Amino acid sequence: MQTMSKPQRFCGREFGADEVALIREIVTTCRGISRRELSHTVCELLEWKRPGGGLKARECLDLLELLEAKGLLKLPGKKHTGYNGPQKSFAPDPGQAPYSALAGSVEDFAPLDVQRVQTREQRDLFRDLLSRYHYLGYAMPFGARLQYLVSVSRPRPEVLGCIQFSSPAWRMKARDQWIGWDDARREAALQQVVNNSRFLVLARIRNLASAILARSLRRLSADWQQQYGIEPLLVETLVDRQRFHGGCYRAANWIELGETSGRGRMDRANERHGAAVKTILVYPLVKNAVRRLRDGSADPKPGAGQERRSVEVPGANSIGKGKSS
Repeated sequence: MQTMSKPQRFCGREFGADEVALIREIVTTCRGISRRELSHTVCELLEWKRPGGGLKARECLDLLELLEAKGLLKLPGKKHTGYNGPQKSFAPDPGQAPYSALAGSVEDFAPLDVQRVQTREQRDLFRDLLSRYHYLGYAMPFGARLQYLVSVSRPRPEVLGCIQFSSPAWRMKARDQWIGWDDARREAALQQVVNNSRFLVLARIRNLASAILARSLRRLSADWQQQYGIEPLLVETLVDRQRFHGGCYRAANWIELGETSGRGRMDRANERHGAAVKTILVYPLVKNAVRRLRDGSADPKPGAGQERRSVEVPGANSIGKGKSS
């Protein structure tokens, strides 16, 4: 088994050799308990908690799997068999009619109500809508995540969209070259990048997709900091151009960086090949986002009411994607 020669930084926290040694001891001595129970135990002993006091069990489980991939420990086997990725759910009839019959312009239905998914009822609805109407179905995202339901109140209360933000891709050549960070800096700052991993619009209303995107991005930074204690600086997304034109992202000045390698966004061990090649787009949430990610500059955090600013970057093209991602 490998030994650790330098601190491991993950989700904004640095784990020294003594802490990694403690994690290894916990995993070794607590044989017979599940990975989930291990993650809770490690969080409690290391006091790895969210600002609100909750344990960072989901992030800890990702850390344990990362340490295992590096040969630093050996986790117990997973309880299920078969595919080891996130669980997906699909509806039996993917060709069914659109969810909503509303049509017209988004101004006719304003204001949009963007609600963070927090209750069991909201989670079930979010999962059901993605399972039925998104071409990728529903998948439990890796690591951190925030999900939103977007609705209108007239002519009747109705949910018209779903959008999800989650942990970023571990490595993407075009993004990493654009930022200009080395591996050490990427490992330290990666959690300040957030991935727009799902986007679903449920009605044929003009400019609805752009409006959902803009409204959700306005509240993302504050919600992410409240939930995870980390200030997001950049949002990324991946577009399947064979399916979507991307007008909503183009209208919002997202920046096209290039294409993925086709390995899959969480392939840390360079083992997966043949995944769909997609276009990489990013949107800076703050001014100087690239410099802060690359150099670690400690710029003052924006105030609670401060607006995010669009950043035009020379050498990059603005483009977008369609109503699902």
